[in-house]
Amino acid sequence: MAGTSLGARFYRQIKRHPGLIPMIGFIGLGMGSAMLYLLRLALRSPDVCWDRKNNPEPWNRLSPNDQYKFLAVSTDYKKLKKDRPDF
Repeated sequence: MAGTSLGARFYRQIKRHPGLIPMIGFIGLGMGSAMLYLLRLALRSPDVCWDRKNNPEPWNRLSPNDQYKFLAVSTDYKKLKKDRPDF
């Protein structure tokens, strides 16, 4: 047991307990979904600024009809008008 690799031990546990397969699948799906959401937040959110030299305030470049929320339940962003001044 001391010389076996982690993959071999994992395979033996899966063979011995096949009920673990759905649990591992759902945990993997949850982790993958969380990583994709964090990646989306890092790349598309107006609160994150990767280039401070050329674009120090990215939230000022948003037009009123840009949808940056993940899910907009009752707001139609195409019909919004600009209600703030340009800086």
